[in-house]
Amino acid sequence: MQFNSPNDINALIEQGFDLVEHAADPVVALRRQYPGGLLIPLHRHSRTQFLYARSGVALVATERGRWMIPPDHALLIPRGIEHRVEMFSGVEMQSVYMRDYEHGDYPCVLSVNELTRSLLAEVVKLQKPDKNDERSGLLFDLLMHEITRLPVRELGLPFPEKPSLAVLCKEFLKAPDPAASIDNWAQRLSMSRRSFTRLFRAQTGVSFVMWRQQACIFASLPKLASGESITSVAFDTGYESAAAFTTMFKRMLGASPRDYMRQQAGNAE
Repeated sequence: MQFNSPNDINALIEQGFDLVEHAADPVVALRRQYPGGLLIPLHRHSRTQFLYARSGVALVATERGRWMIPPDHALLIPRGIEHRVEMFSGVEMQSVYMRDYEHGDYPCVLSVNELTRSLLAEVVKLQKPDKNDERSGLLFDLLMHEITRLPVRELGLPFPEKPSLAVLCKEFLKAPDPAASIDNWAQRLSMSRRSFTRLFRAQTGVSFVMWRQQACIFASLPKLASGESITSVAFDTGYESAAAFTTMFKRMLGASPRDYMRQQAGNAE
């Protein structure tokens, strides 16, 4: 479903909320197409949400943290947690709302495999299991089983609340600059180096250097998907060597860039 005005957005949110909250079925699946720049305001669900970005990049923010969702990953959001969603680009979102799925107190990012992706494509067409269609029930049951098996990825990139600092972070994600430095960012915010480093850590919980390394991994995903070499992507995203880039990439995504690309190519077949 697409929309072109604030009224369309409000109608979409209300429609989805009513369907999810009032459905008698234990599982509800929805597909939405969101434009870049859209902000879905704070809301919560009485069901655990499996929020999958089939394409594009989204940021989910809660009082407990902020999570980036790159392509082919999903965010599991426990029931009752208030969250807002910001689209960094056009996003095709597929969500599954599960009444009987329990998942701790914090959201987590999951890597979505080929089987889960195929199941999602089917269930969002159905929205809810059809009691008169055995295949429908089996698809939803298998999807629920597969979700419990998906690996967790450490992709909770910290993101600041302070608007001026958030602007710089968004700009960096869109166009990573290997020359970006503490002094440069401090100057743009009219702050001293010391004040900036204190602010950045207070807002994100990590140092500027660590955040930049993690952010560069996010920025590298579209480049790798387009076929650029690992060495080229490593230097473009500010790493001193392909080895250093590979180490950080594997730490975050659980596979080397080469294995990741091979996996993505296999998923696309």
